[in-house]
Amino acid sequence: MSEADEPRITNIKINPDNLYKEESFTDLTFATIRRLTPVKIDGSTDESREALFTGMAQLMSPNGPIPVQCLIEGAKTLSDAAAKLPDAIEKAVQGMIAEAQEMERQEASKLIVPGQ
Repeated sequence: MSEADEPRITNIKINPDNLYKEESFTDLTFATIRRLTPVKIDGSTDESREALFTGMAQLMSPNGPIPVQCLIEGAKTLSDAAAKLPDAIEKAVQGMIAEAQEMERQEASKLIVPGQ
C-alpha cells in the first residue's frame, strides 16, 4: 500500500479567504493583546476586512493560574484594544463563572439522595 492510498488521520484545509497575520503585544506583566490583520493568500493586507483584537491574561486561583482569552469587541486600533481589554477580560471571566455555576447545578441535579 503506497502513502497516497493510506487513510488520513486528519483532513486539514486552509480557507484562503479567511487568513490573518498575527502580531502580539505585551506589557510583560499582566496581559497580551493579539492583533489579527486580514491578509490575502499572497500575504498582502486585505483592506476589505477589519483587523480583530484578542486579549489574554492569567488570573491566579487557589489551584494555580487560569488562562483567560477573549475577543476585544469593537477595537479598531491597538490603543483602543488596550483601553477595552480590562472590560473584555472581566466579561470573559464572568462568563466562565456562570458556565462553572451551571455545570455545578447540572451535576447537583444528578445526585440521588437516599430516602427520596
